[in-house]
Parts: sequence; structure tokens; C-alpha cells
Amino acid sequence: MTAMVQEPLSHGNADVVLEGFLALDTPQGFRAELIDGEIVVTPPPLGDHERCIAKIIRQVIRYTATEFECACNKGLKLPGADGQPDNHVIPDITFISPEADPFHRAASWMPVAGDGIVMVVEVTSTRPGQDREAKRTGYARAGIPYYLLVDRDEERVVLFSGPDGKDYGHTDQVPIGKTLPLPEPFGIELDTAAFA
Repeated sequence: MTAMVQEPLSHGNADVVLEGFLALDTPQGFRAELIDGEIVVTPPPLGDHERCIAKIIRQVIRYTATEFECACNKGLKLPGADGQPDNHVIPDITFISPEADPFHRAASWMPVAGDGIVMVVEVTSTRPGQDREAKRTGYARAGIPYYLLVDRDEERVVLFSGPDGKDYGHTDQVPIGKTLPLPEPFGIELDTAAFA
């Protein structure tokens, strides 16, 4: 269930795609995202996907000294790639510093700039290529400090850090089953044994 734009978008076409995306009437439980000019509709996740998300949230809340606000499936508006409309993505988890208070807005799509997002998390499901490439570079363009990718197809967990406005400059990865250090402000060893 994907609508794709096959050729580079001109400014006029980009506006049409953005308007069409914002007017979508997505079936209940489905997620619609606009990623680098492509409208991506994803069916509801399976239970093992949600179990993985719960394990990450539980560890961060239980073991970090810093308190975080945590949102699941909150729409973020990120800068688009060159010539593309803004990306509208829905990370599986967004960790936000509590002093940022981003949830006071009623908007469906939260602009990222300056809103205290510390880390976003994606757990691969039906379209892992989007999580590995387009979402990664979108999060880096937005300056989100950490992007955690649980890549169940490749059986690895990757932490991207050091965004430079185009991509992340540093990666740490482990096979699923090993622990992955999450640096400050998290300061924990993330146990990935239950992510398979």
C-alpha cells in the first residue's frame, strides 16, 4: 500500500503531494507518512514489534537517571530532502527532555526544530529500507542527537549519533542479543536480548 513519486518533484508537484498527503483519510490503525516525496502507508504493527518497543521504553525509564517524556507514534515534521516538501514521519518512540514540554501543542505534526528531542527509535517492520536510509537522513537533517534502529531483518541494533545536517557521523551497532551502550543523557547498557 504505497503511493510513489517516480521522478524528482518540482516545486509545484511537491505542493500537490504535500496537500494530497495532508488530506489522506487513512484507515484506523494504519500510519501514513510523507518521506522524501513518497507517501508511505503502513498497516498496524504486529505484536512482536510492539513488544520490542515496550522493552526499550521500560529499560530507559527504569535505568536512566534522567527523566524523559516519551511518545509513541507522535507525528514529527522534519526538513525534506533538497526540493522535497517537509517529511512527515511517525517514529515508533520519541524521547524528549521534559523541560521542552512539546505536547502542549494541539498540532498533529510537531515541528522538530528546538523542541528538545533527544532520541527517536524505529523498529523495522514492512519497509525496513525507509528506516535504514530516508528516515535516518531525515532525523539527521533535523539535528536529532540520537537515532536508534532495531533492524530485525538484519538482526542488529544500531545507534546513530553526531548529526551533521545531512547524515549521522557515528554509528555503534551490535547483533540482537548483545548489549548496546546508550551514552549520556541515557547512560545505560541497552539489553537487546528480547528484540528478536
